[in-house]
Amino acid sequence: MKIALQEVSKGRNGQALPLTSLEFHTGSVRFALAETEQRPTVLGLIASGRMRPDSGRVSIDGSTDTKALRRRVALVDAPDVSDPHPDIALAGVVGEELMFAGVGATPLHARRWLAQLGYAELASVPIGSIDPAARVRILCELAILREGVDGVVLVSPDRHGGSPDGWWRIAGEFADRGYAMLVIVGGSAAVALERMHEFDAVNASGPVEPLALEPLRQAQGPTEDWVAEPAEAPEPTEDWVAEPAEAPEPTALRQAQGPTETAEPENWVAEPVEAPGPTDTGGAEPVEAPRTDENGEAR
Repeated sequence: MKIALQEVSKGRNGQALPLTSLEFHTGSVRFALAETEQRPTVLGLIASGRMRPDSGRVSIDGSTDTKALRRRVALVDAPDVSDPHPDIALAGVVGEELMFAGVGATPLHARRWLAQLGYAELASVPIGSIDPAARVRILCELAILREGVDGVVLVSPDRHGGSPDGWWRIAGEFADRGYAMLVIVGGSAAVALERMHEFDAVNASGPVEPLALEPLRQAQGPTEDWVAEPAEAPEPTEDWVAEPAEAPEPTALRQAQGPTETAEPENWVAEPVEAPGPTDTGGAEPVEAPRTDENGEAR
């Protein structure tokens, strides 16, 4: 079986998926680069016959038989399309897929199937917490249980974290078992796969452009010979408030302000006040007594 996409695109001006050409076939594993949140799923839907492109051609063994393509190629773990909810226990996910495959789908059947695969201890674990490599193996094994499936399109396994070599080895094992495998990945995973020469990772849509590197100084940071220039002091702004000056010593303050009503300063000396006259006249000048003559009459 050979699936070929020839200059397919989706959306106005290729916004959902720009012009893309690739092919994958039985007994091989290929990866394709698709960036942004939406494009990996769109490419997966088109490559598995579940979405019609706005331009280009998709063929299986030279024929544009969309129904045959959809029946023979499984779409695995595509975000918002075929990925299980992260909070569902693994046994629940397995039971649902066993039902679609037309085999026993009770919780007991699901646990037995996981045990045969070597994952019995993960039955009650939410699938969102499963190791990325184990997740890929389990979902791909479930996909090929469906009758007539000869190929798998695996979407964005790198979004779950971990090293690419885990799930890439598993995809290669399925190819060795006679399945056509297409793995859609992001830019970082694509570069990592091309550097893994021992895996013979092949890009289905051509060579991957190298990642843009930042300037050397920005990437490496300051070196021994690099000296940072002192930063200029910032200008005061409207919101800037000067710190209060230190309060003067108590003695100096009292000398400057003079006596207060509450306490007399240590170094302050009051000026003497003249004593009042013998009579309390309220400040009026004294009146001179009248003089008398020898007869006692006033003069």
